[in-house]
Amino acid sequence: MSSPSSVHWLSLVGSIWLQTINGPNADFPVYSSQLKEIKGISQVRLNFLAFASDAGKLFGWFAGVAALHLPLWVVALTGATFGLVGYGVQFLFLDRAGLAYWHLFVLTSLAGNGICWINTVCYLLCIRNFPSHSRVAVSLATSYLGLSAKFYTTMAETIPRAARARYSTTEVYLLLNAVVPMVVTLVAAPSLRVVDLKDKQEDHRKRTTEAPFLAMFVITLATGACAIVGSIGAKSIGLSSREHTVSFYVMLALPLLIPVWLRVRESTAKIRETMWENRVHDHDSDGPETTAVSASVSVVEIEAEDKQEQQAGPALEQSSSSQEEVGGLRLLRQLDFWLYFFSYMFSGSLGLVFLNNLGQIADSRGLADASTLVSLSSSFGFFGRLLPAFLDYYTAKSGYSLSRTASMAWLMAPMPGAFLLLLHPKDMFLYASTAVVGTCTGAITSVAASTTNELFGTKNFGVNHNVVVANIPLGSLCFGYLSAFVYQRAAHGGNRCLGADCYRDSFLLWGATCALGTALCTVLYARSRRSAGTGRLPR
Repeated sequence: MSSPSSVHWLSLVGSIWLQTINGPNADFPVYSSQLKEIKGISQVRLNFLAFASDAGKLFGWFAGVAALHLPLWVVALTGATFGLVGYGVQFLFLDRAGLAYWHLFVLTSLAGNGICWINTVCYLLCIRNFPSHSRVAVSLATSYLGLSAKFYTTMAETIPRAARARYSTTEVYLLLNAVVPMVVTLVAAPSLRVVDLKDKQEDHRKRTTEAPFLAMFVITLATGACAIVGSIGAKSIGLSSREHTVSFYVMLALPLLIPVWLRVRESTAKIRETMWENRVHDHDSDGPETTAVSASVSVVEIEAEDKQEQQAGPALEQSSSSQEEVGGLRLLRQLDFWLYFFSYMFSGSLGLVFLNNLGQIADSRGLADASTLVSLSSSFGFFGRLLPAFLDYYTAKSGYSLSRTASMAWLMAPMPGAFLLLLHPKDMFLYASTAVVGTCTGAITSVAASTTNELFGTKNFGVNHNVVVANIPLGSLCFGYLSAFVYQRAAHGGNRCLGADCYRDSFLLWGATCALGTALCTVLYARSRRSAGTGRLPR
């Protein structure tokens, strides 16, 4: 049986793969315009379909409850099954008149709820298998969620032309959204388990986290760079689309080398230990003295590592000791919860609404293909999600621990300016603002999981975080409906609007709302900083 060190990292690789495929709704902007034509629906009803995917998160707390009683691989497979049914039925009956609009809404909501189940599994694996580095592990894993849109658009481009000629773009993406998560979840299922650490001496002797994390950072950066190259234009640097696709898939498979390397190293160490024990046994006369010396050296090494570990993270230890576990209805009575809820809704959720509308925004600006813009937002969202992992890793080594609420406030600050830049009709500003909003939105959603853990504790995290992310469907409904209403009004009764004025009022509203979210998060940071000195959360 593999030792915990390699199994821990294998679970992280499984989480990375699940996160990569767990954003099937991220490719909605690519086929939304065609779906509107196929089903003959208005922009307002199309935005309600985008909301439907987020509406499934209203019942995401079921996943948190299930994770308390079921094996994590069962929870993940349940989420994949919801996606298989939700998108699969749409694929099979899309052209049928019997598939009514309300059927699309319910099926999309079911698939959206499945995303919560898989996300819950990934968060719990990172927090429980890497208790001392949970922030870094969560940020690393969730960063790959930013690549979901890029992953699905790349896979759609590799489908043979005969198949693409037979099926519409909408059908191609619905099929991928249904099948891919189930296949990947089945492959990753054996690694989706929480493994307890060995006893302290064994753990200190065998568990080394710095080298694997550095290797993971290098692989992750290379993967993001590969995605950026493909989004901006692989052909411009002489790389064919097929070569880019192969290199992208290879980069996604590379994290598997880390647990394999650790397993080989552990096996080698075990062989050496066995040989040493045999050697000591052969020299039995010197055994007691040798054993005593070895034991004393081991104790000294362990004590030294303990001392170094305590010095490396005093801020983290202080935070853990003063953290109060909050759950159930008591969570809803916390002022911090509502500040957190609305600051998240006015920033990260608002950014997701913008990304969901990229297809229609690109169409109104006269762009022929929205997939390039969607891939760009996905790639920059990936780096945004990765940014907190870098900050946590290097600040922890310096003996500091960044407050999650402060990080969120800083990440929200550039978004109002990005929305105001969208008022300019030039495509250059559209691409630049999309990159900024994608980066900030990705970083905020990545930080959010650890923020919930920091504010309200680990014990009820699965339920608490799914309650927090209920702000996403609420924000999607409010901001998505308003933007669709403004769009429809600018279209003067038609289903299509052209020009920069189609979303002008929406961009102004979104910029002002995001500025308010930044202010709320700043207040939350001030309150959490003050409560840290009292050793309790403010009521």
